[in-house]
Amino acid sequence: MEKRTLGSLGPVSVLTLGGGGLGQVWGTTDRDEAVATVREAVDAGIDLLDVAPGYGDGEAERVVGAAYGGSLPAGVRVVTKCGLGNPAAGDVAALVEKSLDDSLERMRLSTVDVLLLHNPIVAQAAPGTTGVTSADLFDEAVRPAFEDLVRRGRIGAWGITAVEEPDAIIRVFGEQPPPAVAQCVTNLLDSPGDLLRPDGEGSRPLDILSAAGRYGVGVMGIRAVAAGAFTDAVDRDLPPEHPTMVDFERAAPLRDLAGELGESAASLAHRYTLSMPGVDTVVLGVKNRVELRECLAAAAAGALSADLMATIDARVGAQTPK
Repeated sequence: MEKRTLGSLGPVSVLTLGGGGLGQVWGTTDRDEAVATVREAVDAGIDLLDVAPGYGDGEAERVVGAAYGGSLPAGVRVVTKCGLGNPAAGDVAALVEKSLDDSLERMRLSTVDVLLLHNPIVAQAAPGTTGVTSADLFDEAVRPAFEDLVRRGRIGAWGITAVEEPDAIIRVFGEQPPPAVAQCVTNLLDSPGDLLRPDGEGSRPLDILSAAGRYGVGVMGIRAVAAGAFTDAVDRDLPPEHPTMVDFERAAPLRDLAGELGESAASLAHRYTLSMPGVDTVVLGVKNRVELRECLAAAAAGALSADLMATIDARVGAQTPK
């Protein structure tokens, strides 16, 4: 499988196996199928696994533990996350370490390669707020806690989830030390979908992607199929007004074009993200081996031509939310 340089982490596979599908965030699967999916992904050359406590209440991490019993294949690296919110600064280090301890126990590991702040960073957040972390708290307490874990050998590096407020995220990129990696929204509609809070002012994902490149931050592209919106059919029940269903309607021209080209919408959407400048690895949300194989085939098919990228932009980008 093709490899690209993920910031200071060095070469990684161009596909990363994400934990959302393994943890049943994106529809139903079971433990045996999830474990088989992990093993097949690694056998196919995927060498980065991206999980989190929030994926199925730790289920995605348990899948990794069940797949390898605490002994990862040579060269395979693991990313996990910590959902922190906006606690008191004095509580941050203990909360982060407790989250890491629990993750390591579920995965049967003694260390991870990368620990990400799972929730977005915003300019301001009231004390005790859940779901977001203020940039000031990040500077005062979160970055030092992450750096301490690196110094003690508990994690190899740290990063952030780069969605929500672009100015706050770009501020974090520009401060020292910067995150080693960031998970950035990268898809053909630049859509964060339901990652953006209802009161959000717009996530400007291309600005975030560009800033990551300027500051040498490795980019893990997320939401390549926009939580299922850029597939042939959404496989879970959602109301029409849900952001995923809004994006699904917007992406109708993608499905038409994919049919003309003889491939699935998901394959074409993954190839689009793999072809975007600045994307180092694309995080897959697959929940079974069938979906995995479709993504592996998309990666094997290679980058899209500039003409086809322009065609997709013209056909799909012209659509507006209903």
